[in-house]
Amino acid sequence: TPGLDSTRGVYSAAERQSLARTRARIENNSLGSSLLKVSPQEMVQEIHQVLMDREDTCHRTCFSLQLDGNVLDNFAELKTIEGLQEGSLLKVVEEPYTVREARIHVRHIRDLLKSLDPSDAFNGVDCNSLSFLSVFTEGDLGGTGQKDSGKRKKKGTEMEQIDCTPPEHILPGSKERPLCALQPQNRDWKPLQCLKVLTMSGWNPPPGNRKMHGDLMYLYVITVEDRHVSITASTRGFYLNQSTAYNFNPKPANPSFLSHSLVELLNQISPTFKKNFSALQKKRVQRHPFERIATPFQVYSWTAPQAEHAMDCVRAEDAYTSRLGYEEHIPGQTRDWNEELQTTRELPRKNLPERLLRERAIFKVHSDFTAAATRGAMAVIDGNVMAINPSEETKMQMFIWNNIFFSLGFDVRDHYKDFGGDVAAYVAPTNDLNGVRTYNAVDVEGLYTLGTVVVDYRGYRVTAQSIIPGILEREQEQSVIYGSIDFGKTVVSHPKYLELLEKTSRPLKIQKHKVLNDKNEEVELCSSVECKGIIGNDGRHYILDLLRTFPPDLNFLPVEGEEMPEECKKMGFPKQHRHKLCCLRQELVDAFVEHRYLLFMKLAALQLMQQKANKQESSGALENGASPENGTADSEKSESEDGKIDDNVTGLDQVKELAETIASDDGTVDPKSREVIRNACKAVGSISDTSFDIRFNPDIFSPGVRFPESSKEEVQDQKQLLKDAAAFLLSCQIPGLVKDCLDHTVLPMDGATLAEAMHQRGINMRYLGKVINFITKTPGRAQLDHIFKIGISELITRSAKHIFKTYLQGVELSGLSAAISHFLNCFLSSFPNPIAHLPADELVSKKKNKKRKNRNLGNADNTAWASMTPQELWKNICSEAKNYFDFSLECENADQAAEVYNLQKITLLREISLKTGVQILLKEYNFDSRHKPTFTEEDILNIFPVVKHVNPKASDAFHFFQSGQAKVQQGFLKEGCELINEALNLFNNVYGAMHVEICACLRLLARLNYIMGDYSEALSNQQKAVLMSERVLGIEHPNTIQEYMHLALYCFANSQLSTALNLLYRARYLMLLVFGEDHPEMALLDNNIGLVLHGVMEYDLSLRFLENALAISSKYHGSKSLKVALSHHLVARVYESKAEFRSALQHEKEGYTIYKNQLGEHHEKTKESSEYLKYLTQQAVALQRTMNEIYKNGSNANIMPLKFTAPSMASVLEQLNIINGILFIPLSQKDLENLKAEVQRRQQLQESIKSGEQLEPEDKAVEEKEAEPSMPSAALPLTQSSA
Repeated sequence: TPGLDSTRGVYSAAERQSLARTRARIENNSLGSSLLKVSPQEMVQEIHQVLMDREDTCHRTCFSLQLDGNVLDNFAELKTIEGLQEGSLLKVVEEPYTVREARIHVRHIRDLLKSLDPSDAFNGVDCNSLSFLSVFTEGDLGGTGQKDSGKRKKKGTEMEQIDCTPPEHILPGSKERPLCALQPQNRDWKPLQCLKVLTMSGWNPPPGNRKMHGDLMYLYVITVEDRHVSITASTRGFYLNQSTAYNFNPKPANPSFLSHSLVELLNQISPTFKKNFSALQKKRVQRHPFERIATPFQVYSWTAPQAEHAMDCVRAEDAYTSRLGYEEHIPGQTRDWNEELQTTRELPRKNLPERLLRERAIFKVHSDFTAAATRGAMAVIDGNVMAINPSEETKMQMFIWNNIFFSLGFDVRDHYKDFGGDVAAYVAPTNDLNGVRTYNAVDVEGLYTLGTVVVDYRGYRVTAQSIIPGILEREQEQSVIYGSIDFGKTVVSHPKYLELLEKTSRPLKIQKHKVLNDKNEEVELCSSVECKGIIGNDGRHYILDLLRTFPPDLNFLPVEGEEMPEECKKMGFPKQHRHKLCCLRQELVDAFVEHRYLLFMKLAALQLMQQKANKQESSGALENGASPENGTADSEKSESEDGKIDDNVTGLDQVKELAETIASDDGTVDPKSREVIRNACKAVGSISDTSFDIRFNPDIFSPGVRFPESSKEEVQDQKQLLKDAAAFLLSCQIPGLVKDCLDHTVLPMDGATLAEAMHQRGINMRYLGKVINFITKTPGRAQLDHIFKIGISELITRSAKHIFKTYLQGVELSGLSAAISHFLNCFLSSFPNPIAHLPADELVSKKKNKKRKNRNLGNADNTAWASMTPQELWKNICSEAKNYFDFSLECENADQAAEVYNLQKITLLREISLKTGVQILLKEYNFDSRHKPTFTEEDILNIFPVVKHVNPKASDAFHFFQSGQAKVQQGFLKEGCELINEALNLFNNVYGAMHVEICACLRLLARLNYIMGDYSEALSNQQKAVLMSERVLGIEHPNTIQEYMHLALYCFANSQLSTALNLLYRARYLMLLVFGEDHPEMALLDNNIGLVLHGVMEYDLSLRFLENALAISSKYHGSKSLKVALSHHLVARVYESKAEFRSALQHEKEGYTIYKNQLGEHHEKTKESSEYLKYLTQQAVALQRTMNEIYKNGSNANIMPLKFTAPSMASVLEQLNIINGILFIPLSQKDLENLKAEVQRRQQLQESIKSGEQLEPEDKAVEEKEAEPSMPSAALPLTQSSA
């Protein structure tokens, strides 16, 4: 992205010196010259882009750059140009137009005119998305493009003028949840009108005789002064002609004025245009670049205000020409997606610069392909693409558009008959996509996958794939040379494929195995049978249909005659699912293997120890080493009794060493040790008996697949392994997730973040009901309220989504808005009997009796949807929840659901809209009226696709990022900071400027800047992180809420108090909308708000927030936790400022008691608290004395002036840092925030359990003091970053 400081070239230090930045002077005939910084890897084209973006040169598009009279090649890198050095002068030379260049020029001018207009973001086009940060900071953050930001007065002096009153609806306890505040009106959006109309003229294209005079096209313009003009675009530039709407007269108008730039011509004929256009460009360049850069993938907004639809020639033309992406910039019109996707993979990757170039190319092609595939899928469902098999019924049709192949998620040729028919055909594409994702990540040279995008739109699932060269000319049977096209009846194999897939088998944990084909011959495979290998006409080896890359999930696949482990049976598994394609997630496979590896090490270490012990006893009795099972139990007992821990540690090292020697097949290992490893391997189910290696056979339990006799035992072991993995999910992963939620190491705030937390632990969403049930049985149930609530609303909206999908399939295009609003009324409105309006009322057709041919993909009657009632819908939701998630909902309508589970209807509306792609009008909805329905069809603005695609990764950057995080965690801030800056550069290199991972990187950088005392740098980085989070994740995504909170803290530290409050209020509003008030994060947020309000002496308001935080902390952390003690202290401080000492004492006493019980009498915190108690008591006594004096002596009492202290900003900031878990480097013990102490104590406890030195609580405190002096834990909260 041009215009940003071009951080394109990131190389090793040595290379970097050789590539120092060059400055080039750019000379522009009309404007003199200007300086430009460039870096040697940039292409000449990028200078073009920068000039087209700058305020003074933005209206030029058709020019070349010349150095000493030689035209520079657009695609050359600067370092390859001879004679280009520091201070070279480049000339900008205007070039003659062509039709293409003239179009680009008009499009660019239109983009400049629309640059502040948010309609593209609301409509979800061209990778535009919304950002509202500037509304809340009012351009107040240092250096957002305003020149005078340095001179801004510090706001500390004029504190009284700050208006701190929060909007009514965000006060603690408020029940209102307005929607309009979600997208506040931005002042810049009422754009300055420069022209009334700019459109293509009806006289296009020019007739032959005018073409020969150089006419390229005609434009029609109406200026703001209401002057109608016709403009000719010719090879030499733009001029007015004498045509009118009805008369063609191409002669130049009088006075004739030819301009190379359309803007200069319009400046001549319209004074308003001149004034407003330059004002608009000033505003445009002042905006933060991150507000206008395109995102890599489209983000859709689920609400939008009512927008006027204005005339726009470029948009109109785009819609009706064959422009299929940005094809006019690419020779040869349509792009060969497959070729692009595969060639980028073939780029060299030997060193860092090569890898960066490769990853950047891969990422760019993927994001372009995703955009094109999404466009095509929508065109297919809207019926605008001709099928390649038009004579078949609509469900079976396939489409090709823009070199992408589209198929619908229906079971076309009874392909999935044994797997669950249409339901299986609907899941297969996402499973296949996961497979593609995985094989792409392993990245084996010579093995190719198809570009794959799965799009859900209007109730249909469309799979978009790039096309293997030559596959359309051949029958599938001929092309498949590996795998099976009929689920294992005929199976073939191929040595080259085995060799390629063998390379992936270790990282993917796939076992090479033999299966029988229909002629009972053994065939060797290294993937599941339906994974097919096809060699394209380009000679590349492709694999496709990767839907069973991962092993099946036996909890949802009952097999006759197979006994499941006890843990599974207890929880009601195996359970019949709708299809037989359920598989375990990759995260689960990895966690399971990791778990088994630890077990393996333990078993082997124990046996070695026993051998050692037995040698020492020299009794020679090895019985208890014989069976690993009882061996474990025995030696674990002895371990705890004698505390022979050091043996164990060295034991593990010995095992490592031993395992390595045996694996290298060295003859030096004595047979006893070999035996040890063999036993351990056998016990954990490793496929090799000399080293730890667990792999899965993806074909086990696959209907129709048969295995040869010879591998009977192996298959038996594999079955056991699958059962163990299924049991592991239930007995380790789900309890682990719930435990993490109890510890608040995982803090989901909405459905998406809960799903992410489950997926990270390898738990599929179909286990959601089980997770909720597990929560209800957990002892600390109240502390899991928020998770329970999110779980239930996710369960309800997912069940509703399943119903909505089939509901929409019966609706034709003209009835969409009526049908969607009817569905939402049945789902959320309290109105008992909403009636659907059939779309017939706008236009009445003359010929009513003719039966219309139903070209609908479903075969349902088009109006069946209108008869749905709320009772029926909720009955279906409940039965869906029972069938799919095995959870019994206790509600018959929306009101009951809201009441029983304490849900907010507005939150349910947000969740269902995000899941289905519905966009609704931004206005206040009344959900509870029993007299009229909540939604009308006017409220449904749009329906967007929900898109799943591959996310290519920047591997090098990610490694830098991780090692930076690790350094920070060890307390080496400087080194950490450097590594993370390096990572940021590499991320920018691969992803461009906008990406989720860059967001995490910026957040961490800002935090480090802040800890190291560089507040303004922290502010600037965090501002970027907020903007990016809004643009890439969404304006109300939980991540964005947290970014807002961090930014508020840094604003406060920069003495921008009112901005800090605005940001905190925004965060609170978003959290209320997304979840509600009762959430552990809300306690942190309210503590922040309360502290800032305390600082600006708004004591009563401050107390409302702090006391709410206290209540929430007590609920979620238990009334005895250190967080609650801190909360009591904060409340006490405000009471002290109000001189209400009794209340202050009461709260501080509570805090003191907690400290005393948790940390002991002598802990720093306890002492501090008792000091404060003494001080409060003195103050209270002094106040009482004064009062008595007044009562006794009346008005002539001599009153001692009392000290009422407004808190100093420094003390407020100190408390803010403590609650946000930030520690500064000069660590005095009192700065050590409790949470940190707790985290450290946990770590020490774990270590002490490992190392057996059971510390006394007092010693623990000492331990902390002696911990690494350079901030032991300043960065613990950083581990939650979204990367």
